[in-house]
Amino acid sequence: MIATNSIVTPAWEKMMRYLPRHRHLIQLENVFLSLLLAVMVLLPLVEIVLRKLLRFGIEGNSAIVQHITLAVSILGAAVAARENRLLSLSMASLFEGRIDRYARLFSASISTTIVSLLCFASIRFVEAEQMGQQLLAYGLPVWVVQLVLPIGFGLIALRLVAHASPHFGDRALVALSATTLIVAVTMAPWDPDTLVVPGLIILLAATILGAPIFVALGGAALILLWGEGVPIASLAVDHYALAANPSLPTIPLFTLAGYLFAESSAPQRLIAVFKALFGRLHGGAAIVTVLVCTFFTAFTGASGVTILALGGLVMPLLLASGSDEKHALGLVTGGGSAGVILMPALPLILYAIVARVDLEAMFLAGVLPALLFLGITIGWALRQQRPQLKPAARFDYLKTRNALLNAKWELALPLVPILSIFTGLATPVEAAAATAFYAFFVVTVVHGDLKLHRDLPRVFSECGLLVGGILLILGVALGFTNYLVDAEIPDWIFNRVTQTIESPWVFLLALNGVLLVVGCLMDIFSAIVVLAPLIVPIGVAFGVHPVHLGIIFLANLELGYLTPPIGMNLFFASYRFDKSIVEVYRAVFPLFLVLCAGVLLITYVPFLSTALPGFLR
Repeated sequence: MIATNSIVTPAWEKMMRYLPRHRHLIQLENVFLSLLLAVMVLLPLVEIVLRKLLRFGIEGNSAIVQHITLAVSILGAAVAARENRLLSLSMASLFEGRIDRYARLFSASISTTIVSLLCFASIRFVEAEQMGQQLLAYGLPVWVVQLVLPIGFGLIALRLVAHASPHFGDRALVALSATTLIVAVTMAPWDPDTLVVPGLIILLAATILGAPIFVALGGAALILLWGEGVPIASLAVDHYALAANPSLPTIPLFTLAGYLFAESSAPQRLIAVFKALFGRLHGGAAIVTVLVCTFFTAFTGASGVTILALGGLVMPLLLASGSDEKHALGLVTGGGSAGVILMPALPLILYAIVARVDLEAMFLAGVLPALLFLGITIGWALRQQRPQLKPAARFDYLKTRNALLNAKWELALPLVPILSIFTGLATPVEAAAATAFYAFFVVTVVHGDLKLHRDLPRVFSECGLLVGGILLILGVALGFTNYLVDAEIPDWIFNRVTQTIESPWVFLLALNGVLLVVGCLMDIFSAIVVLAPLIVPIGVAFGVHPVHLGIIFLANLELGYLTPPIGMNLFFASYRFDKSIVEVYRAVFPLFLVLCAGVLLITYVPFLSTALPGFLR
């Protein structure tokens, strides 16, 4: 049986609701995205076999996998646009009636304009690459793969118009407004430099009213480059630079492994194991909750997803064990926080890519801090338990053995990447592919939880949707970051900070405060992409190791998700358990304070982050 706590919304259900005439085309889109992910999994595995047995490999294998990742990212983003799930900082919900309508039409018009210009920039980039006649592998021209950029941006632009309003007239108005703006900015004779500030103000307003985050970053880069007279095709060049990063494919591969397990009955089997081991103890249900939530946060990369996916399973377990409802709510909301800094969590990988830090070092660096978070969370949970009125049940060997046997495949999952990487058998990308294939094998062959034709396309497309939304932000942010570097903005920030703050201790405290606020306002992936390139050089100047800084960075951002009044996970918990947001505040706040102490320990005790990378390398 498939787990009922699905984190995947079946794509075709939304198709039928929003675009019924195109359901076959959209199903084809899902299948194509799924095939790309499947090829990403298989190619590195074939490379391992050929290398070990026959002493040769696939021509250009790494480059092929990296370009497939680029295709997955842009097509996944198009799926996210189709489902109206692009990441945004929308405040449009604060408005009602006619004001809400105008706000949405305005943000949609600006968003469509920016994405259309990105599509145009991608076309110019592909035209230039076509003249270069560069080959990827086996005679395939690189420009053929690069065509995915204008195709993807074109699809996103069309879907932004489609989701602007249910009324045809409003959608036509958005399309006309976007066309008019494009003609105005590309054909009018005025000096572009004079329009940079008004353009940025308009873009900021659109972002506040609901424009996706990638539109804000890409739009800012477009406006600033336009003002400097730089061809906008340079943005497409920067986006394509993603394909040159050797660690990039680990993001969709590890995410796919997490989604496959989360969509199966693996959560129930793991809960049964931890319940058999710890359930008889005082506070056993709390320990089970923390361990299971941490496990799934590490493999899905998002603690908010864990709340939605596992909340319906672990909350009844806590209440049945006698836990107070308030404390149970707080524990489920914050119990998975350690997973964000535990391999192979997606934020760890993304930080390593953006900050240009060794991926294996980041994996090792997160182990001790994650154990600290686990210990703190479990300790807090045990202190909140009511006194046990009856003696603890005797250890049931038979029940424990059966639970362990049933979940042995899930429990072995973390060993796949750990042994593959640290024994030298595989590169991080190959280890990620092995992990994804292992998860696929377990849920389809061993347990039969997911069926090839019925379930896998929706799971794969949901994984592609999440990955696409994140990598789309990363791609356009590279252009924005490169502009900032050319304009020497990081150097200016560096000088201001180092002149104002002299003590590294004060710098770290200020950094904690800033990141806590950022964690409330932005999702962790966007914050990494935008802030890491600016903060890492400053941290190095104060003697903070980039790996240590990365763990500080991620721990603070995760804590921001629990920070009242607008931490994202607070709203997830309110929605999932049908509780008022004030109730969630009161439930989470004591755990929040305890985790604050953990973040300070991680910040001011570098040994926790640097010991394992230094000892094992």
